[in-house]
Amino acid sequence: MTEEKNIVNFLFEAGMLSKTPRSGFYFLGSGEQSVAEHVNRVCYIGYTLAMLDGKVDIGKILKMCLLHDLAEARTSDLNYVHQKYAETKENDAIKDLASTLPFGQDIHEVLREYHEGRTQEALYSRDADKLELILSLKEQYDTGNRRAKTWFNPAFQRLKTGIAQSLAKQVFETESDEWWYNNKEDRWWVTRGKE
Repeated sequence: MTEEKNIVNFLFEAGMLSKTPRSGFYFLGSGEQSVAEHVNRVCYIGYTLAMLDGKVDIGKILKMCLLHDLAEARTSDLNYVHQKYAETKENDAIKDLASTLPFGQDIHEVLREYHEGRTQEALYSRDADKLELILSLKEQYDTGNRRAKTWFNPAFQRLKTGIAQSLAKQVFETESDEWWYNNKEDRWWVTRGKE
């Protein structure tokens, strides 16, 4: 295959993440999300954590956030119950993909650093992944799924950085619709500004 064909195949493969469901929502009993939707918000969270820190390599964090679940296009998403009993060959999936791309070594190195979790960039990227779950759980809790609250504590305990822990505490105290519906007494909600 030509290099360009391999690159196009990679882009089709990345698109598969929009069709791959995050399977933990089945166990939660409500909500749904594709891996691509999850990755999208993880990138915003990683950006936020990097900006709040101010001293880390934001580009590296964004690459880690963008690529952290890339293997799931081949392996699917295994939630915590699945991971207890099933084993994926995520590293093999990334090796196979990386071997076809002129920038494959970069993907492999970024994901190696992410999974090792030793650098501050990796810690923030991994926390971004967990904060995305916490935000999703809060959304489900706010719309009536009481079970989501029981998932908060284990998710919170997986956070490693102080910035992420502080944001997670604020997530627990903030209604998920507050960003747009914070003034429920505003007459606009009745008249839409046409009084």
